Amino acid sequence: MTHDPDCLFCQIVAGDLPCFKLFEDADTLAFMDINPANPGHALVIPKAHSRDVHETPADALGAAIVTAQRIAGALQAELAPDGINLVQANGKGAAQSVLHFHMHVLPRRLDDDLKLNWGLKPGDMQAIGALAERIASRLSA
Repeated sequence: MTHDPDCLFCQIVAGDLPCFKLFEDADTLAFMDINPANPGHALVIPKAHSRDVHETPADALGAAIVTAQRIAGALQAELAPDGINLVQANGKGAAQSVLHFHMHVLPRRLDDDLKLNWGLKPGDMQAIGALAERIASRLSA
């Protein structure tokens, strides 16, 4: 298993830093975010270190989403939120604060005023279609 001794989340996995653990299995760890956006805000990480979605092996991504689903179910049962966001950020432009792949499991309330959502505004269909073709051509290689 890959480990980065300078990574806060790797230090949590190793037991060198404390956490409010929710769940752990062979591949993942879920714990409370100590800077919560809302009560119940949790994090899910693969135990093996990888910086972001681009570096994370597919099996680790799969394990993380399965654990995130489990945590979301527990949060739904305990807090009965109006909704739950699963948020995953990559890089500074997306506000990734810890460079270890992680997913936020974030309970939401209709009136929480948390600014994650963007307004729906129709785009330029021709530009969207052209970009879709360019992106799709990279997937067929």
